[in-house]
Amino acid sequence: MSPVHRTLPGVADPVTYRPRTGEIPESPGVYRFRDEHGRVIYVGKAKNLRSRLTSYFADPASLHPRTRSMVTTAAGVEWTVVDTEVEALQLEYTWIKEFDPRFNIRYRDDKSYPYLAVTMSEEFPRVQVVRGARRRGNRYFGPYTHVWAIRETVDLLLRVFPVRTCSNSAFRRAERTGRPCLLGDIDKCSAPCVGRIDAAAHRARARDLCDFMAGRTRRFVRDREEEMHAAAAALDFERAARLRDDLTALRRVLEKSAVVLPDGTDADVFALAEDELQAAIQVFHVRDGRIKGQRGWVVEKVEEAGPAELVEHLLQQVYGDEAGGAVPREIFVPHEPPDLERMIRWLSDRRGSAVAVRVPQRGDKRALQQTVEKNAVQALTLHKSRRTGDLTARSQALRELQESLGLDRAPLRIECFDVSNLQGTHVVASMVVLEDGLPRPSEYRHFRVRGTEGVDDTASLYEVLTRRFRHHGPDALPDASPQASPDADGEPPGGASREPARRGRFAYPPDLLVVDGGRPQVDAAARALADLGIVDVFACGLAKRLEEVWLPGEDFPVVLPRGSDGLYLLQHARDESHRVAISYHRKRRGAALTAGELDGVPGLGPARRKALLKAFGSVRALRRADTDAIAQVPGIGPVLARTVVEHLAAREKRSAVDTSTGEIIDPDGA
Repeated sequence: MSPVHRTLPGVADPVTYRPRTGEIPESPGVYRFRDEHGRVIYVGKAKNLRSRLTSYFADPASLHPRTRSMVTTAAGVEWTVVDTEVEALQLEYTWIKEFDPRFNIRYRDDKSYPYLAVTMSEEFPRVQVVRGARRRGNRYFGPYTHVWAIRETVDLLLRVFPVRTCSNSAFRRAERTGRPCLLGDIDKCSAPCVGRIDAAAHRARARDLCDFMAGRTRRFVRDREEEMHAAAAALDFERAARLRDDLTALRRVLEKSAVVLPDGTDADVFALAEDELQAAIQVFHVRDGRIKGQRGWVVEKVEEAGPAELVEHLLQQVYGDEAGGAVPREIFVPHEPPDLERMIRWLSDRRGSAVAVRVPQRGDKRALQQTVEKNAVQALTLHKSRRTGDLTARSQALRELQESLGLDRAPLRIECFDVSNLQGTHVVASMVVLEDGLPRPSEYRHFRVRGTEGVDDTASLYEVLTRRFRHHGPDALPDASPQASPDADGEPPGGASREPARRGRFAYPPDLLVVDGGRPQVDAAARALADLGIVDVFACGLAKRLEEVWLPGEDFPVVLPRGSDGLYLLQHARDESHRVAISYHRKRRGAALTAGELDGVPGLGPARRKALLKAFGSVRALRRADTDAIAQVPGIGPVLARTVVEHLAAREKRSAVDTSTGEIIDPDGA
């Protein structure tokens, strides 16, 4: 491998440090971008260095936002040529680990998991519970969720595999005194410290313990059974009883891990859950068909990467430091890495034998991966909720927003608005409220936007904000009472209880108004506030694509640091408003489609349709009702009831499946 270095000009402009195309080799290799201080900020690999590096110096407007941020932060680039793509994969991992570049994805455990370690690197191996960095030559099993789970397992196994568990200082003290510890006295340690067993025999017992923990359990159970029966046949009942107890201990250890895959499968099963900024990954370690451990990561997506790239980086970093025995025969992933064959060759080299990497499609393995995926979704949700619920983080977020947006005080009440529609129809909007950084669902509101069918989101947003803030301008109207029409000023979602009448439909104006969108949406919000004469509400917009904060009348956005608590709080408000708007839009659209089945019934106007749906709950229930029951609804009567029944029966018949063709006939004859 031959490194090629370029002078760092110290100017964060891609044009100033762009290498000449002819200088870049067309070989496989790994490259590093450095900033003006010489720090490595990004490491990547390529099949063809010239093609890959040239792509970074294209028109900045065509680059992904994260890539554009990286190349404008960098001040130089260097590369190293390697012989094969597998070497490039290994070198990329080594450099990422060494330099920890800020623009590379780094998988860090979402918690510190305990492992069961067997120190095979020592003359007399010992069993211990460890966390953190691993030492070469030792065997590790897990991770476990709780330390007590490891201690229970070890306590059972020491009966069958009496390996020492004492510290080195306790071992040397026993050597000097010639007296073993309590475990040696109760036969849960071979007591090599006092010469009851030599180093070779003790190491053999440690290897047997490692084999059992690695999933090779059948021979130990079988051997104990055969020895027990032989001892009983020889009338050595005392030894048979000890072997029976050993066998019981082994089976209790096996019962603690559920059988999830047949045929003694050794596999790692990965799944991920992600949003625009973060991803949570979970893995179940399956050995001999049993779940032996679970592990998880939560990562900030600072690098441009899709699900396939996330999987590639994940496998690279999970198995980069592992000994060959830690790489299983099979690895199940949610998406294939971009270069599957190269990844398989690299993993096979690390294991020393063939490794299969694939996406399960059906059966037990697919079902297990779905379980792992549920754990990943829960991990991501828990991570976000913990961050939102942290008082220190919320206080820091509010301070960051105050400083970044130039507010007079921290925005203790934030209202965020989003508009949802389907091609300009069924236009609705949502308002979510955060107080002290926490959601206040009781103050969420829905809006049915009227008179803007086919009009863009800015007009809808203007109407919604006008309706919301018309009670707070200098010419404010009286607050709408809780009994006012829901369409007038917004309705609580899901029939949520309203605030007491003295507070009105809207409690008080926000310190910060956030809209989902960029400059056009912010300008519409500012125009609505200005037309109402409101000057004490600060407005901004959060553009989803670039996660930029736009202010009214500004030509350039405010860019908050990625991963900052302030940006996270705005994103949480934006995502929550989007969720509420989408939910309400689906509800309204579904109701409109259901009510549409009653269109065209002679004599059945909007009021009577509403009365029927209120009485029966749905068109499906109405279809099952008889004429007499329908006639009991106020305003219907027997004649109209018969008409409704005939109309629904005719629609159901027209929408039936044609048994001769298997096609569904459109009920409207289209």
